[in-house]
This record gives sequence, C-alpha cells and structure tokens, in this order.
Amino acid sequence: MHGIFQKIAGYYDRMNFVMTLGRHARWCREVAVRAAPPSGGRLLDLATGTGVIALEAARRYPGVSVTGADFAEQMLERAKVKPGAEAVRWEHADAARLPFENESFDAITEGYLLRNVDDLDGVLREQHRVLKPGGRVVILETCPPSGPIKPVVDWGMRTVVPLLGQVVARDRSSYTYLESSTRAFESPQQVADLLRRIGFHDIGWHTRFFGTNVILWATRS
Repeated sequence: MHGIFQKIAGYYDRMNFVMTLGRHARWCREVAVRAAPPSGGRLLDLATGTGVIALEAARRYPGVSVTGADFAEQMLERAKVKPGAEAVRWEHADAARLPFENESFDAITEGYLLRNVDDLDGVLREQHRVLKPGGRVVILETCPPSGPIKPVVDWGMRTVVPLLGQVVARDRSSYTYLESSTRAFESPQQVADLLRRIGFHDIGWHTRFFGTNVILWATRS
C-alpha cells in the first residue's frame, strides 16, 4: 500500500480532478467547513496526501494549529511546496499508530484513508483517542454504489477508472486497485455503526457523485 501512494504522488491531484470532474476541491472545502475547530484549537488532517484539506483548513481557520499527517513521504513532499504550506505542520505518521498524546486535537479531517487500512476499527479508535471530547471527525471517502444505478456505476468504475489511470497517469494498476477497493469497502451506514460503537455520536453523512463518494461526520463523546 505504501508503495502505491509513493508512486502516484506526482499525479494524485490531477487524477482526483479528472475522476471527480473537478468536484474534489469542493468536497475538501466542505470537509474543512464541517470540522469547525475552535479558535486557538488544533486540527489534524490524516492521510493528508498532497495537503488539499489541510491547506484549506489553514486558510479558513488562521487561528488554528493545523497538522497534516501521511505515511507516504512523497505525498508530503508535494504538499510542502504548495502555496500556504508554511502554515501547516507536516508529519510523517501511520494512522494505525498516531504519534500524538491522548485528547490532543479539537478536530480531525481525513481524505480517502479508511478503505486503505487493514484494521478499520483500530484506526478509528486511534482517532477517538487523540480527539478531545466534543471534537468532530469529518471523513471524505469513496463508497460502494447502491440503488437502481448500481450496475451502471459499477461498470463505469471497472472500466473508466483504470482507463483514466492509463491515459492520465500512465498507471493502470494503481487505479485498478482504487476501483476494486472502493467497491469492496463498507457502506456509509456500516462506517457510522462502527463509529457509534467506538464512542462517537451526532453521526451523519451525505453521498456525492452518484453515490461513489461520501462525506461523513461524527462527534467524540
């Protein structure tokens, strides 16, 4: 997994733009808005990648200390040279073993983390551990399509996503993995149920882009 994200760092932003028809940046802005950390607080952006959510949070909340963390060094190198990057503290970190004290952050954001981890329960428990009581986690994730258009969306994901990987990034195999991991991942309801069992409440979500993406939020008890 680490190797895939190291390899795709150079064209990660471009592929996100193409695959979502330009919607990805808008979703990242919504994630930052929903996090709503207090002035003087701390926000952790996990799986920060090239820093889109972290940089948006830093622009939106200048009185908040923003940390962007990722396990792929090449992703972080891309993030560090973007405009405004000096406002963010960049950390090399594994989401399964976060190097932060208990109740360190007022908000946590993340983009496309959960479908890529081996221990979903453990990763969410780590987020619960480092989040302060009353703090909010906001998740941007892909989700398996459902409903009457599921066969059409499934076909599109199996066919179009790997093709775009080949044409735009010259990397069909990494985006074949993206397609398969999305279709095999939990539904928003299943993720919400897990969050509730761990100790989150006020859980909600909105799906986006024909049900293939979701923004999900929850508050730590």
